[in-house]
Amino acid sequence: VKGAWGTGERDVLARFPDLVTCRAMGEGFTWDTQDRARDIAAARAAWELATAMIADPSYRMVLLDELNIVLRYGYLPLDEVMAALTRDRILMTRALMLQGTGSDVGKSLLVAGLARVFTRRGLKVRPFKPQNMSNNAAVTAEGGEIGRAQALQARACGAPPAIDMNPVLLKPQTDGMAQLIVCGRVHSALSARDYRALAPSLLPQVLAAFHRLAASADLILVEGAGSPAEINLRAGDIANMGFAEAADVPVVLIGDIERGGVIAQFVGTHALLSRSEQTRLAGYVVNKFRGDPRLFDGGIAEIGERTGLACFGVVPYFADAGLLPAEDSMALAPHPNPLPAGGERESGVQWRTGEGHRVKIAVPLLPRIANFDDLDPLRAEPGVDLVLVRPGQPLPRDVALVILPGSKATLADLAFMREQGWDIDILAHQRQGGHILGLCGGYQMLGRRIADPDGCEGPPAEMPGLGLLDIETVLGGDKRLAQVTGHEIPTGMPVWGYEMHLGITIGPGLKRPMLDLHGHPDGAVSADGRVMGCYLHGLFASDPFRRAFLARFGTTPGAIEYEPMIENVLDRLADHLERHLDVPALLAAARPPRLTRAA
Repeated sequence: VKGAWGTGERDVLARFPDLVTCRAMGEGFTWDTQDRARDIAAARAAWELATAMIADPSYRMVLLDELNIVLRYGYLPLDEVMAALTRDRILMTRALMLQGTGSDVGKSLLVAGLARVFTRRGLKVRPFKPQNMSNNAAVTAEGGEIGRAQALQARACGAPPAIDMNPVLLKPQTDGMAQLIVCGRVHSALSARDYRALAPSLLPQVLAAFHRLAASADLILVEGAGSPAEINLRAGDIANMGFAEAADVPVVLIGDIERGGVIAQFVGTHALLSRSEQTRLAGYVVNKFRGDPRLFDGGIAEIGERTGLACFGVVPYFADAGLLPAEDSMALAPHPNPLPAGGERESGVQWRTGEGHRVKIAVPLLPRIANFDDLDPLRAEPGVDLVLVRPGQPLPRDVALVILPGSKATLADLAFMREQGWDIDILAHQRQGGHILGLCGGYQMLGRRIADPDGCEGPPAEMPGLGLLDIETVLGGDKRLAQVTGHEIPTGMPVWGYEMHLGITIGPGLKRPMLDLHGHPDGAVSADGRVMGCYLHGLFASDPFRRAFLARFGTTPGAIEYEPMIENVLDRLADHLERHLDVPALLAAARPPRLTRAA
């Protein structure tokens, strides 16, 4: 869009009649020395034409010649132009939503892999999940909470995690109650029925977060939750088709062939959707296939005949998925490639990742276990046997270390621990010279007492702890959310991670802190050094700390570098998807979202 065209400009652009549209607005500007009113009218006409072209999705780029000079001379209001350009940046952003035929079909992993695929192609990609439910959360630089999967997906994009990537997060506390996080902050604790009544009112905030994210991205990959086939939950939905229709985002269905019945998954889901939702479907992906994908050619034909949907690809099972941080408790299963001796044992599920001398570590699986990705670096170590002890099973007697993990309902999980008799096993382990480490809620359980006078995690209650550390904890106040770095005392080994906890811990045991987080002591260590705990999540991601810690148990830690390993797995996942998906077709299916925005 120009005022007047020079002969050379016209001749060059005329060579591309199918690619370039040239609009001349008449004569050039006369500038401030001549007819200002004429120049303002010309600028206004050009601006109105340009904004109409920006709104037309058939144009990939609109070139506004001399716009800076127009603004300098005041022919157009700067605020108006900047507001419009910022707003209409979203028009150049494309979005694509992945919804599943059920839970744990691999949506999170596919979003992470595709994020890395498109990022490597030069696009600025961002992940988005309208509503998530998980007790595995990440802390953003703004000091807010989002789902752990969105943090991994952000990493795949080469971007820091941000609150807008997951505006609504539900963290189950009891069978009937969950803590609601809205835009990174605690909103309330409420029942499933109360949340269903509240959810529609959260849609404006969800859309606002989506539009903020889209305003600075080329492509938004949206992840649904559960399945859109749960039509009993469709009214007030903000997680699946409710969001897709409000934002006008196309949808790709993901089905898990590993669990069987994948044709029924796709055909049944399609049949249960409304007509408008069916037309929103761009196609589907078959995930977790084992064997020769050509054997499913007949299935693709059958699904296409019954639904009219195109298949974007059949993705073979990705064996190294278990090496990536997970947020769903379904991920607490045996390592994808255990040695024959690994697998179900009398004392629990055991991950074995190497031969030679190994240290055996037990972790009781609490009902409200939280942030269990703390264990991932240990799972990857060739010198570690990590045993997940399930309810009804005793803690094995031959372990060197027991780790008490984080919990979203510390008092309830402590009571459950006693019901299982694990408290007796832990105390016996300590008397026999074993080591114990508590992380966050597990650290609180190691103290003499835990009190929840305000009912932050359930009904108001107070309970004695295991009494292995001379500390007491009172739950209450604001949740502490922070990314932190520091070192272990006294080794000086560097640590980093995040804090995410409620309550204040006091007592003489704090005189022997476990960590120094830049001048802020954290945790406690028993006088004999065999029992310790801290609030820091993610400390085992530090290679120097993890290696030194495991060396205390007589094992020789492997040479793995955890953070580079995660990057390598993401790259291999992207390579895997490039081989088995029609990536150009997926990108073509993405389109700009609707213009209307939440207030």
